[in-house]
Amino acid sequence: MKELLRELCLTDGVSGGEKDIHELIIEKVRGVCEYRTDPLGSLICFKKGRKAPAKKLMVCAHMDEVGFIITSVRSDGTLTFGTVGGIDPSVIIGRQVVVCNYVSGKRYNGVIGSTAVHNLSKEEREKSPKTDSLYIDIGAADKEEAERYVSPGDNAFFTSEFSELGERRILSKALDDRCGCAMMIQLMHEELEYDTYFVFNVQEEIGLRGSQASAYSVDPDFAIVLECTTAADIDGAEGAKKVCSLGGGPVVSFMDRTTLYDKELYRLAFDIARENSLPCQTKSMVAGGNDAGSIHISRGGVRTLTVSVPCRYLHSASGVIEYADMENSYKLVRLLTERIHEL
Repeated sequence: MKELLRELCLTDGVSGGEKDIHELIIEKVRGVCEYRTDPLGSLICFKKGRKAPAKKLMVCAHMDEVGFIITSVRSDGTLTFGTVGGIDPSVIIGRQVVVCNYVSGKRYNGVIGSTAVHNLSKEEREKSPKTDSLYIDIGAADKEEAERYVSPGDNAFFTSEFSELGERRILSKALDDRCGCAMMIQLMHEELEYDTYFVFNVQEEIGLRGSQASAYSVDPDFAIVLECTTAADIDGAEGAKKVCSLGGGPVVSFMDRTTLYDKELYRLAFDIARENSLPCQTKSMVAGGNDAGSIHISRGGVRTLTVSVPCRYLHSASGVIEYADMENSYKLVRLLTERIHEL
């Protein structure tokens, strides 16, 4: 699964520009399921199991990642941009990016620049930068040259390597949520006990939009959302402010800012983990949100659970996970897809 994760992470797919990652996922699931693409671009897959269950289960993850969208070309050839998804401006200064021309598909290297330190006032130096004070430099001499390559509306992506960090950890962009996508693809290549829907959603990072439409279409009774979530387990973070920890196993949430999770499913996840000697932890802060926020209130309501891989430095070019957490998340979800039908 690690090599699959590498391929997924290194394929770009900012919200609203998921074409490349969408095509790669189809390549990975073709022949093992029925699938279709909805009007927003989410990939809805149906995998036959040994049995047809009384209630419908949907397992889902989002295929989009955070990134940037070009908003204008300045007279000096640099590009203004907006963030797509929640990105702290302080983590992007000096970062290499790739700008993709939407029409031609051609890609151009760039770097995110900011006002030189000697041109900042004392007050500006003491404040965090704002996105509107930054720009992307693609090496164009002026506006006319830059406009030959890019236009407003084109996307820019973080440039990142997929690296092993020490003996147990992985560093890459887009771990949120290519971890979930990799686990679903792996599951779809297994023999399943029950028929299951697998949905690769678009546009999660800009407001859970893809899942709102796909959940309505699938109309499940149960949903398991696979995600990455913030781990702040570093020196200086105490108690609940750590949120969760690398190496602590899958994160099963009881509540976040968009969802109050089904308590029976929450208990079931921990029961399964205990019975199978799997590490498992909860999210110690009511923070963040994911596609569960739109799924659990779709149509007449959906009983929903989220299982997340803990990740440091989320929504940056250098997320870090512990690979064992992803493996144990996969094992837990595999068992959940069977036991959930006993409820």
